[in-house]
Amino acid sequence: MRALVTGAGGQLATAWTRAAKSSWTVLGRTRAELDIGDLAAVRRAVKAARPDLILNAAAFTAVDRAQSQADDAWRTNRDGPRNLAMAAAEAGARLVHISTDFVFDGRSGRPYAPGDPTAPLGVYGASKLGGEEAVRSILADALMVRTAWLYSAQGPNFLTTILGALSAGRDVRVVADQIGTPTSAPTLAAGLWDLIAVGAEGLHHYTDAGAASWYDFAQAIGEEAGAAGLAPADARVTPISSADYPTAAPRPPFSVLDKTATWALLGAAAPHWRVALRRVLATMAG
Repeated sequence: MRALVTGAGGQLATAWTRAAKSSWTVLGRTRAELDIGDLAAVRRAVKAARPDLILNAAAFTAVDRAQSQADDAWRTNRDGPRNLAMAAAEAGARLVHISTDFVFDGRSGRPYAPGDPTAPLGVYGASKLGGEEAVRSILADALMVRTAWLYSAQGPNFLTTILGALSAGRDVRVVADQIGTPTSAPTLAAGLWDLIAVGAEGLHHYTDAGAASWYDFAQAIGEEAGAAGLAPADARVTPISSADYPTAAPRPPFSVLDKTATWALLGAAAPHWRVALRRVLATMAG
């Protein structure tokens, strides 16, 4: 079986490729090698790769820059998935597309189920929602998976940024009033392969278990990294409010995703986010 993954070199594509079983040949294409916003280029790449499955791990993920570079965000996050869906339909390939918790406004105060109404607050979330809608309009049997707060040992991401600051002995101030779920790339990669194995279709949510604020996540990084010898044991993390850290794009205050249906389909839940964090730090330490 052959799989084509876009966004190669990124944290999800890397983890997904590493987790592939020997029965799969995974062909990665970096952004420099394949601009998914170019339909002709996508068609050529799919024709050359002859994939049974395409994983779209490419995205414009710079949330704040998306506000001022909206054309680029829409090209990658909406037009790219549309182009991949068209090429997949033409080639008879299965498409797996990755989306985000930022399609919600975060005002519900409870975990969001896949069928809940969407209301993105900024260009990033709106363009990712546009990608979902584009894929759905072309491939009814595509698998779309929303995830959140993705990180890995491979940076740049929140983990590597916080770890670098703490290791340098700098005090860190982190927002404490935005709640979501940190999700390790290895956890998501394994979950995607499991969903592929059971033939899942439609829209699913998948993150690590539990919930945390960005401050909780940073505090846990300090504690776990200190125990693993990757940061000073006395590293300090200070909680602040969103008002103390203004950004170009608004963030949903509560974007925990409800994974009940997905985990029931798979017959198992993902690990708690702190357990997954410990595992990632162990690989970095060892």
